[in-house]
Amino acid sequence: MNPTVLSENVNVKHVQETSLPLRQNWPTVVKRTVKEYYIYFVLAFVVVVFSVAKLDEVALFERGHFLSPDNIINLLRSAVPILTLSGAFTLLMISGYIDLSIGSAMSLSAVVFALMVLSGFGFLFALIVTLIVGIGMGILNGYLVMKLRITPVIATLVTLSLYKGIALLIVPDGLSAIKGNAEHPMPAWINNYARQDVLLGLPLAFYVAVLAIVALIMVQKKTILGKYAAAIGGNPTAAALSGINAVLIVWLLYIIVGFFAALAGVARASFMSLGDPLSGDGMELAVIIAVLLGGTAFSGGEGSVAKSVVGAMIIISVTVGMLTVIPAYWQTFAMGSVLLIAAALNHYLQEELKT
Repeated sequence: MNPTVLSENVNVKHVQETSLPLRQNWPTVVKRTVKEYYIYFVLAFVVVVFSVAKLDEVALFERGHFLSPDNIINLLRSAVPILTLSGAFTLLMISGYIDLSIGSAMSLSAVVFALMVLSGFGFLFALIVTLIVGIGMGILNGYLVMKLRITPVIATLVTLSLYKGIALLIVPDGLSAIKGNAEHPMPAWINNYARQDVLLGLPLAFYVAVLAIVALIMVQKKTILGKYAAAIGGNPTAAALSGINAVLIVWLLYIIVGFFAALAGVARASFMSLGDPLSGDGMELAVIIAVLLGGTAFSGGEGSVAKSVVGAMIIISVTVGMLTVIPAYWQTFAMGSVLLIAAALNHYLQEELKT
């Protein structure tokens, strides 16, 4: 046989063999691309939908488009609590654990902060005390789960009821919240943290939330805590065999969640100028939806703080947008439906990526 012809045949065969895996990998590439960027397409879709919707019926929004500067500022102000919570909750869920008490922890923190301010203490002292309370709630959650070995869902359902009960007990009889009156008015400066413009029309609370998000992204990507959290959630047995102290890591993550729940409570109390013991009701549901939308595996081992933040923006946008679309009594049903969709989508993407 002619050597030239043989060489050409070999080259053609080599090209065909090397190109075949590339063709076979295209579905995987598409799946990975969708999994990586779908959250941004969802946010863009939500923004487009509400940009063409009529939002004039909502007192919070000016007559005009969803993307007008004033509307965006009000939206970001409203998003501070969920933005503050979503990053810390993501790290905990990546480790394979969950905290259903964050809404009640936020409510109790709001009540404690408002009570301290109404009692005559300054902002900084009231903030420190509230954060200590939040850390204490995280320590208790971690103790129940990691030391007493109570299932995380059961343990944090118990503390959900406990923290809400304490918040309700603190509020005096006949009042719905810790707030000022004619004899003991709430200091006017209480709402400076979450309402007073600092830069670009946004309050200090928003920038604190942004700094918290950046810090938690760095924790996830650059620190041992983030790597160990993923290892524990991905394969607890292998993590234990490699010497990772799961009790210490997860307990620390519960403390971090408690800290940020307190910070979110301070922001809510400052925004409302009072301490409402029910102000965090439903927050756990909203945060879980945001984290699932962001692609964090419910079973742990995988997730992204940054994408959870995008999920949080989707939730707050949908929540505000729903005010003009459906009656208030349908909104809980709608949020439950969104949670179902988020969980199903999360499961589908996780399974598709494995195949």
